[in-house]
Amino acid sequence: MSQVSFAAVELAERFALEVRGDGAARVHGVGTLARADAGQLAFLANPKYRNQLAASQAGVVVMRTDDAEGYAGTALIARDPYVAFAKMAALFEPRPLREAGIHPSAVVDAATHVDPSAHVGPHVSIGARSRVEAGAIVGPGCVIGEDCVVGAGSELIARVTLVARVRLGQRVVVHPGAVLGAAGFGLAMEAGHWLNVPQLGGVVVGDDCEIGANTTIDRGAIDDTVLEEDVRLDNQIQIGHNVHIGAHTAMAGCSAAAGSARIGRYCLIGGAAGVLGHLEICDKVVVTAMSLVTSSIREPGEYSSGTPLMDNRSWRKNAARFKQLDALARRINAADKDQ
Repeated sequence: MSQVSFAAVELAERFALEVRGDGAARVHGVGTLARADAGQLAFLANPKYRNQLAASQAGVVVMRTDDAEGYAGTALIARDPYVAFAKMAALFEPRPLREAGIHPSAVVDAATHVDPSAHVGPHVSIGARSRVEAGAIVGPGCVIGEDCVVGAGSELIARVTLVARVRLGQRVVVHPGAVLGAAGFGLAMEAGHWLNVPQLGGVVVGDDCEIGANTTIDRGAIDDTVLEEDVRLDNQIQIGHNVHIGAHTAMAGCSAAAGSARIGRYCLIGGAAGVLGHLEICDKVVVTAMSLVTSSIREPGEYSSGTPLMDNRSWRKNAARFKQLDALARRINAADKDQ
């Protein structure tokens, strides 16, 4: 297979950028500013890496106008270099050819509809009353249960499980090992023993969402668990039953949202952060990594919890003092009243 390459002027025309320097300079891949060679495309977005620009061997660098002043190489000028680089880098990503049709080793229920343009790979199982729509890709080893929908142009990369009543919109990407539509964690106590509460809802995933490897999204107890359009979930995330996540929100790896939490639009949830159940987070909230959301957030902004890393001896002293804070606050309040 021939190697894909683009001239700087071709990239500029395709993505409406300004080219400075040698417009004929060609690139066939991407690299970091420090390590790219003359055949690769790099970018400069963070000012702290500006000192690497002069020594960079990259054939073409995407940067802002201010950074291009005095630069001797070939530059593509972008308002947001990182976004422009992301779009261009996609041109060099190899995409395996997926032929339409159902692999002979796949097991597809007779009551399932698979569009003729869809691809169903080896060792796939699809249950009754499910649909695989036009241009969708169901990769090797996937299991699709009953009453599920894989929307047009969506891709289950490999070993993805849709347990029951999962509806994926268009152009959804689900990475290996993800499980959608498993029973939510619903329990009732009777006479000292747990009873499972039937989970009769489903999972609805909007268009253009992406769900990371080994992430789990439980189906709803009565209503559905919902991801609106363009939600991005990293790897190893837990989404509890009846959670609702607003459009364009992104959650980093190992974060979790407990049952019936509602997260707004354009939110960013940091790695290993947790959101307790039945809470509401409004639009445009940032929760930093390792934070625990214990009450609803009503105002946009950045929120953090926890203590910073320190040497163990200092941490143990401070942890012991935490227990004394209430008594100290009471003494201060009493002293204020006496004045």
